[in-house]
Amino acid sequence: MKDKLTNIKLRDWTETRAHSSWQVFKIMAEFVQGFETLAKIGPCISIFGSARTKVDHKYYQLTVEVAKRLAEEGFGIITGGGPGIMEAGNKGANMAGGRSVGLNIALPFEQNGNPFIDRDNALFFDYFFVRKVMFAKYSQGFIMMPGGWGTMDEFFEIATLIQTRKFTQTPMICMGSKYWNGLFDWMREVMLEEEGNISPGDLEMIRIFDKPDEVVNYLHEFYSHNKLQPNF
Repeated sequence: MKDKLTNIKLRDWTETRAHSSWQVFKIMAEFVQGFETLAKIGPCISIFGSARTKVDHKYYQLTVEVAKRLAEEGFGIITGGGPGIMEAGNKGANMAGGRSVGLNIALPFEQNGNPFIDRDNALFFDYFFVRKVMFAKYSQGFIMMPGGWGTMDEFFEIATLIQTRKFTQTPMICMGSKYWNGLFDWMREVMLEEEGNISPGDLEMIRIFDKPDEVVNYLHEFYSHNKLQPNF
């Protein structure tokens, strides 16, 4: 019985390996399409946050305002292309006549692109890891609005890339101090002071703001002595 089960599983594994080889071409196609599209857009800011945030929520309205202000400063806005905070970011860019980019992802509970994305800047991905490369490579700033698992995944990945200097040092901003302060208190008290798993400078690379003016002023100050360029 054991040998029979092993043989069945090995046969399944062989079929999976064959499929994986062809999968490489799909992955390559997503990278090529993303690079060709985003390389033409120019300096952008990526905005991350919850897909569940409603239109009348304060964080939705705050996202619209900060995206609008950044678009007026000449930055394109990149979001995950879905509803909630993502929609708010694209809406703000659209209101200012700025470049509005949506990096949509295929999910079991289908995600449709929001209506505020530029028609020629709407991209669709099957793979989260390809999509995250697009966010990281072509953004000259990262704004983390309140969100759930996906936002936290993006938060820690971007923080790790900056901390390990795997790409150009880039502004990273969390908006909504009430939402983020608890996490930063834990990182400071446990990760830093109690366990020593991070260095003091690791927390200093991330700013927490509540107002669009603070974000715009910080980016102005940062890029007064840093180049605008792709991150890697």
